[in-house]
Amino acid sequence: MKLKLTEHALLQLLGGTNKVARMCEVEPAAVSQWKKNGIPREQLMFLAARIEKESHGLVTRQDLFPSNFYLIWPELLPKNNAFGEQGE
Repeated sequence: MKLKLTEHALLQLLGGTNKVARMCEVEPAAVSQWKKNGIPREQLMFLAARIEKESHGLVTRQDLFPSNFYLIWPELLPKNNAFGEQGE
């Protein structure tokens, strides 16, 4: 991970407790608990692309899910063809 952020920092990056609660369609109290207990995996998957965008790529989906990002977002895998791996 290029930049390690706490759950609190990730939520602030996304606009704070109330905004994230609206995005995830949960109560603000639930989001407040995430600051202490961690963001639930399903919610983190939902928010991951937004986190990547808002952090300007400093925190990527690959960083958030290093062992299985390709199962969730297969488009992030390197593209291979007869000429080898092709970067973006």
